[in-house]
Formats: sequence, C-alpha cells, structure tokens
Amino acid sequence: MATDEEKQAYREAYETWQRHLTALHSFLLDGKPPAAGPNLPDAIKGLLNREARSKERYDEARRSLLGVE
Repeated sequence: MATDEEKQAYREAYETWQRHLTALHSFLLDGKPPAAGPNLPDAIKGLLNREARSKERYDEARRSLLGVE
C-alpha cells in the first residue's frame, strides 16, 4: 500500500505534467503562441523542456506509487 506522501507526490506530479502538457498542446495543436517575449524559439524550447521534465517526474512518482523501482 502506498504511503500518503507517495500519493501526494503522485497527484502533484500528475497535475503539473497535465498543466505543462496542456500548454504544449495549446501551442502545437491550437496555434496559441507561448508568452515568448522577444525570443520565440527559446519560448518553444521552454515549453518542450517543461513538459518533458514534468513527465519524467510523473513517471518516477507513478513507479514509486506502484512500488516499481
């Protein structure tokens, strides 16, 4: 059985990943430009990096929740 801390970490990681994935999809699928300031390529790279890092944290939290290391 997962601990309360593992459950909370999973929920937080999932919510963060979904938020970053939604922002990425808004750009890729809906054409909504990111808040780029003067440098659009850096803003796009930031969207991709945030989604990738948050997905990694989610995967780690999921494995921990399931007891798979």
